[in-house]
Amino acid sequence: MNIFRLQATDPHSKARAGVITTAHGQIETPIFMPVGTAGTVKATHQYELTDDIRAQIILGNTYHLYLRPGTEILRKAGGLHRFIGWDRPILTDSGGYQVFSLADSRKLTEEGARFKSHIDGSYHMFTPESVMDIQRAIGADIIMAFDECPPWPCDERYAEESMHLTHRWLDRCIARIQSTEPLYGYSQYLFPIVQGSTVARLRRESSEYIASKDMPGNAIGGLSVGEPAELMYEMTDLVTDILPRDKPRYLMGVGTPENILNAIALGIDMFDCVMPTRNGRNGMLFTTEGIINIKNRKWADDFSPIDPAGISRVDTLYTKAYLRHLFVADEYLGRQIASVHNLAFYLWLVREARSHILAGTFTEWKRTILPTITRRL
Repeated sequence: MNIFRLQATDPHSKARAGVITTAHGQIETPIFMPVGTAGTVKATHQYELTDDIRAQIILGNTYHLYLRPGTEILRKAGGLHRFIGWDRPILTDSGGYQVFSLADSRKLTEEGARFKSHIDGSYHMFTPESVMDIQRAIGADIIMAFDECPPWPCDERYAEESMHLTHRWLDRCIARIQSTEPLYGYSQYLFPIVQGSTVARLRRESSEYIASKDMPGNAIGGLSVGEPAELMYEMTDLVTDILPRDKPRYLMGVGTPENILNAIALGIDMFDCVMPTRNGRNGMLFTTEGIINIKNRKWADDFSPIDPAGISRVDTLYTKAYLRHLFVADEYLGRQIASVHNLAFYLWLVREARSHILAGTFTEWKRTILPTITRRL
């Protein structure tokens, strides 16, 4: 099934603009997806996500939602959309990254992954089949295949075994999806995940395998896990040369504004990362003028707007001095304002990228804006 329409490509790079169509609305790409791990994008209301941040799609996490509130509650609610009061698209990751980050408390087998809950220490089992069932119950528009995310660095033999396991699990995910129906009356689309660590031979093999499955979209996993940025770009460039042009490409867990613009230039359409909210809660702001640590004393008497570009309501409503005061006083509102601003900045950045791709000026715009938004103020 084709859910993606390619609208334009940049003449000087692999950057592209398109539209993904889901039951809960269309998504204009390139797009950044705020991370709503446990049914909430931290420190933001849903109306801020729609009105100020202008999010078109948010991400939920299978591992966290499975542990609480649990699939029984979500099914009673009619799915995650109704449970959280969100009527736009949702993507769920498979929980694989979280399970495999619990290296000390999980056991990996051909069947799946047995792991210990970080909440109460209870043991659980994720299999490709159960993860598909859980994501059916969550009711996401886009669901991710269950994969193993190998650590970086890892030796080539481990990376290869891990990749083949991911491919075998993918076949089971596809079989489960094709033999079950959505629970809430609308289509759900499965995206496979390319793995292979930073070994070019494996990335190429995995990309070809994933492309052959002809799923509605494809993802690239196992990057942004500690490897140098140049290695991440090298692997991404290789993979996007192989994945089909007529399907959306999602680079998982990436990243900084610089990462995002560079990956757009390599042909990526979709991004997610906790950085805008996590860094915001710690006082780091991404702005159109550069990067600010709002806790620094230099902002104590700076009564200029948080961001003169006025990307969101909070940018001109509050001053840098006031926001610094909130952080110094440990007031929750400070973390909320910073989170809303950073997410709005990320969504503004991909909208700007899209408009320049459509205009054919993306490469020149990227060259001029990167030095500004990456400088420390």
